Amino acid sequence: MSTLQEAGRQAGARSASEVLAWSRQQVEPALREAVGGMPLATQRITNYHFGWEDEDGTAAHADSGKALRPALALLSAEAVGGTPESAVPAAVAVELVHNFSLLHDDVMDCDTTRRHRATAWSVFGLGAAILAGDALLSLAFDVLVNSGNQRADDAARMLGSAVQELVDGQLADSHFETRDDVVMAECVRMAQLKTGALLGCSSALGALFGGGRPDQVDHLRLFGEDLGLAYQYTDDLLGIWGDPKVTGKPVHSDLRRRKKSLPAVAALTSETAEARELAALYQQRDELSDEQLGRAADLIERTGAREQSHAQADALLLSALGELASAGSTAAAAAGLEQLARLATRRDH
Repeated sequence: MSTLQEAGRQAGARSASEVLAWSRQQVEPALREAVGGMPLATQRITNYHFGWEDEDGTAAHADSGKALRPALALLSAEAVGGTPESAVPAAVAVELVHNFSLLHDDVMDCDTTRRHRATAWSVFGLGAAILAGDALLSLAFDVLVNSGNQRADDAARMLGSAVQELVDGQLADSHFETRDDVVMAECVRMAQLKTGALLGCSSALGALFGGGRPDQVDHLRLFGEDLGLAYQYTDDLLGIWGDPKVTGKPVHSDLRRRKKSLPAVAALTSETAEARELAALYQQRDELSDEQLGRAADLIERTGAREQSHAQADALLLSALGELASAGSTAAAAAGLEQLARLATRRDH
């Protein structure tokens, strides 16, 4: 039994943070190898984005993210009786796609910080960051196709579908910024596409590369999709009330952009006096003051949208765990996946 396989079998006995650390340890060498094959000009941007280098190319060890999606892929492979090692290419591919989306998302949202550092576009320019993201997306498919796994073609098609959904969700999110009539159903659908699709694909690809049956692949995909929507509810709550020391973004960051997040739309469509006042703030042309941002957060909470969002995240987590149980996962991997799910929906991360 390989060291990686043995580590995977022990993952369920570890805390979620230990599982994520294990995942990064297994995936990062392959991720660095894949990125290392890119043109040097592109690597300069991607290496900075991943936290591997500073702006001037000096080696760095900055925060490169939680690596949740690779961990889902590795444990899902083990969950269906395969080895985590078999799913490393899938784990690398979904991490590449995730970071493609982050590079583009930062440009679209004009965010100047990510993971407590200046965003890549603010350092290297808009065009350079967009092109670097495009390169990571292309590389993800190269990794899958060249993996040698007999299900590589199916995996590429599965990832392609998830990317289309992710882009559709991101496009909807962008369109919401110019609309005052966004309803809750389409906001939920946007989040399912923007976040749920790739988490579902991460679990499904891991199960596919681990040799899972079609029903197991489907259950683990649904596990990831439910987890993704629960994660988005939690992330949107943090976008309003999160601690900047933890999130790496300013307090009330989503409100500052008048983002149509899940709690915000729930409040705006609540048909209350608070909803009307909040709508007036969202429609204001001038930048909102700190006092107005605090008032907007208070209005959302007073409509009950904060509590509702917590309840929805909790319900989706339970649904995800139900899909995990239905997949007939091995005990250790199921325990590890549950730990990751609970970590992803914690309100203090």
